[in-house]
Amino acid sequence: MGWIIVSLIGIVVGALGGYGLRVWWSRKSLSSAERKAQQVLEDAGRQAKTLATQAQLEAKEHLHALRQEFEEKTKDRRNEVTQLERRLHQREELVDRKLEQFDRKEKELSERDRQFAAREQGLKTKDEQLAQLIAQEKEQLKVVAGLGVEEAKQLLVSRLEHECRAEAGLAIKQIEEETKRDAQLLAKRILVETMQRCAAEFTVESTTATVQLPNEDMKGRIIGREGRNIRAFETATGVDLIVDDTPDVVTLSSFDTVRREIARQSLARLMSDGRIHPARIEEVVEKVKKEFDQHLLQEGEKAIGELGAQGVHHELIKLMGRLRYRTSYGQNVLLHQKETGYLCGMIAAELGLDQRLARRCGLLHDIGKAVSHEVEGPHALIGAELAKRYGESPEVVHAIEAHHEDVPPKTLFAVLTIVADSISGSRPGARGDTLENYVKRLQALEAICDSFSGVEKAYAIQAGREVRVIVQPERVTDLEAIALSREIKRKVEGSIEFPGQIKITVIRETRSVEYAR
Repeated sequence: MGWIIVSLIGIVVGALGGYGLRVWWSRKSLSSAERKAQQVLEDAGRQAKTLATQAQLEAKEHLHALRQEFEEKTKDRRNEVTQLERRLHQREELVDRKLEQFDRKEKELSERDRQFAAREQGLKTKDEQLAQLIAQEKEQLKVVAGLGVEEAKQLLVSRLEHECRAEAGLAIKQIEEETKRDAQLLAKRILVETMQRCAAEFTVESTTATVQLPNEDMKGRIIGREGRNIRAFETATGVDLIVDDTPDVVTLSSFDTVRREIARQSLARLMSDGRIHPARIEEVVEKVKKEFDQHLLQEGEKAIGELGAQGVHHELIKLMGRLRYRTSYGQNVLLHQKETGYLCGMIAAELGLDQRLARRCGLLHDIGKAVSHEVEGPHALIGAELAKRYGESPEVVHAIEAHHEDVPPKTLFAVLTIVADSISGSRPGARGDTLENYVKRLQALEAICDSFSGVEKAYAIQAGREVRVIVQPERVTDLEAIALSREIKRKVEGSIEFPGQIKITVIRETRSVEYAR
């Protein structure tokens, strides 16, 4: 019985203890849950702040990017507006200038109309006065001299004829002077306006060209074993290939710009291909020559098309393309021919002449320079012979041969070609030869001629293309004058460098003067 009570008490105590333990554990779990909930809330708050901050930063960056994009677009638009405003301003200035020209011409025409009207009125008044004087003369002759009507008429006509001839001579002289003055002003205006409307670029004449190498080892491959590659290249192209200490560069040297360009393109292809040996060099050079002939033809056709010169012979077009790689005093000859053609056409338009024919004369005037290094003689006469051979009209042929006055100009188109050629060659910046070098060359030419015995004076004319040597007739005979011209020629060729050729004329003149008293 006792152990039952003890067991009951143990059970009760155990139950109470278990209950108390469960209550304690529940409170402890609740407290832990509350702490975890608080921790979760705090973490959530911190994450919310972090996300909010990050969102603000991203929003600011996006806003900054949008602002930059907007500013760039605004700047581009502002630049476009500025350019449009500048173009508009230039067009306004051009329109203003044209309006001023129109106003000036309108005023000139109005002034001429007024002068013509005044002259016409003056002539009417003089006619009336003359009629009155004639009537008075008739009456006076009848009364004073007792002459008949026919006799008085003859006397009056003779007097009037004498007076009218004197007045007519004076009027003709005044008209001639006014015409000359107006013609000079008109010619100056036409030339100035033509020069203002036409301007072309120029290039500097050079006898060398450099080719950039991909590396220093390429020099050895270009030279080849014992120099066989460089010898094959120079033989095939006719150009000197200079390989020196300059890093990664070789130099091509030749006075013939066409050969130099062919050599440059051939060398570039050989380096790109990598196979450099004599057989390959000859193959590539030959291929480049054929392609270059086609290129020259295209250049000539392009120039012919720009000037509107139809029906030019195929060979002349090829020669025109060769001038793309020819220069004179630093001025590209093809561009000079085109510019001369434009100038001829503009001046012809002002004078009421055939513009197409004038442009053709200017475009072909220097065609002889394409072969002047191969044929003896002045390039003007060479060009005229080529033009005649390939079917150009007599006007064009004469303009070509007369543009340096090797023959006297006989047509207006020849004179126009001379004028346009002078404008194109003498305008500022057209040619690379400086005034100092030009004067030195002329002085050197005259000094060479003066150095010979018996020479009285030497004059270099036509921009150094001709020198006239005046000798002392008592010291130099006719046969010695012939020999002197040849000696001067040899010394000039060996002493100075000059483009084209120089004509040497030795003049021996004997004068005998007496005075009758």
